[in-house]
Amino acid sequence: MEETIKVQPARLHELIQEKLAKAGLKEEQAHTVAEHLVFADACGIHSHGAVRVDYYAERISKGGVTIDPEITFEKTGSSTGIVHGDNGVGQYVALKGLEYAMDMAKESGAAIVGIKRMSHSGALSYYVKRAAEENLIAISMCQSDPMVVPFGGSENYFGTNPIAFSVPRETGAPVVFDMATTVQAWGKILDARSKNQDIPDTWAVDGEGHPTTNPHDVHGLLPLAGPKGFGLMMMVDVLSGMLLGLPFGKNVSSMYSDLTEKRNLGQLFILIDPKRFTDLPSFKHSVETMVEELHNIAPAVGFQQVYYPGETNQIKYDSYMAEGIPVTRKIMDYLESDTVHFNQYGGKGSFATS
Repeated sequence: MEETIKVQPARLHELIQEKLAKAGLKEEQAHTVAEHLVFADACGIHSHGAVRVDYYAERISKGGVTIDPEITFEKTGSSTGIVHGDNGVGQYVALKGLEYAMDMAKESGAAIVGIKRMSHSGALSYYVKRAAEENLIAISMCQSDPMVVPFGGSENYFGTNPIAFSVPRETGAPVVFDMATTVQAWGKILDARSKNQDIPDTWAVDGEGHPTTNPHDVHGLLPLAGPKGFGLMMMVDVLSGMLLGLPFGKNVSSMYSDLTEKRNLGQLFILIDPKRFTDLPSFKHSVETMVEELHNIAPAVGFQQVYYPGETNQIKYDSYMAEGIPVTRKIMDYLESDTVHFNQYGGKGSFATS
């Protein structure tokens, strides 16, 4: 097991921002990305936290991200619009899109805003939680690399195509749920490889489409719940890619193959102002009641508590923000070094092992 150390959130933010700035990112953008990555690590979503800095720094350094993007908003209706991201760094562009969507939802009661042409935008939970903190219901979804075999197939077509949902509640943090549409995230496969451990045969398939327990033989991930997850990932690709006139399916750009090229990814926000449908205090009270009722359900054998979906991430967030965020020694050594990036990600396929 690789050594981890606890780092105060402010220190981790400072180191990430400095590294991204050295790679060429402007201060405001580097600050936004650092805030996002610290959030992900604090939630225990380490696959979208500081581990991404080396990759981001390499792509930024090689020109695969527009340093001075001309981000524009095209209002296409009273409740619809498109953010043209000019392939700026994803977290910065997506946050701009969220701000446009929140303003629109507060004004008209709902908003559907697509973000067209941006780089990898990280954990969707970051965005939907911010919207819920403004008393809005939020749904977001985005494209990703083609690394999933369709149900019944043997060749990769869709990405892990995540979906996130958040809703405000009466007390405490908003309810936030963020999921990939695959059985298991790619990061879990990498973890099994590093530990030389087998994986369940329900996670992935080999090059011939057969279920595999060997993480080194993984050629494609499997959709969550078979045809159901397959349908969800198709829906995400249609709404966050095809709807915006972007490449879809197997034509979505690879995260690793050519770091000098822009990614042209898409993301969608759907926001609803609950005040347009019901009394806001009563609505938030109902959400709170649901949470309490779930907590009061007798746990099954082997469980100590029933949590609402995504609650364990919030528990980690509260703990890590107060006591320090666990970061591997390898990542900290990199962040504290003078090395901008290790030039290790370019030229690889979707299943990069670095």
